[in-house]
Amino acid sequence: MIKDKKIRILAAKPGLDGHDRGVKVVASALMDAGMEVVYTGLRQTPSQIVESAIQEDVDVIAMSILSGAHDYLFPKVMELLGEKGVEDMLVIGGGIIPDEDIPALKATGIAEIFGPGTTTTEIINYIKDSVSRRQ
Repeated sequence: MIKDKKIRILAAKPGLDGHDRGVKVVASALMDAGMEVVYTGLRQTPSQIVESAIQEDVDVIAMSILSGAHDYLFPKVMELLGEKGVEDMLVIGGGIIPDEDIPALKATGIAEIFGPGTTTTEIINYIKDSVSRRQ
């Protein structure tokens, strides 16, 4: 990768979750940090998220969910990425996710889960560090 290339992120709201204030705040902070962010909008299917990520050639998929369907939707995104042979995208999640669900999500390939109280600086630093290690 070219050193000056901006990190590209797909911010997505999977499922029927209708609340997007948090993902918009995070997306804005990521853009302020010099990253390119493509926000897919509300109520995206795992298939739509994967297709958009591939089409947009992103480095990171950042999913936010509040509806409680993370245990199905996040692993489904990982399954579809695997079916498409995509192995080089960092996938992170955030929202209202019980601590006890995090190990199972990480086992599917989700790199990190950010819960309530996480600062945007923590998310930015995690993405920058993780993407630089993958290059």
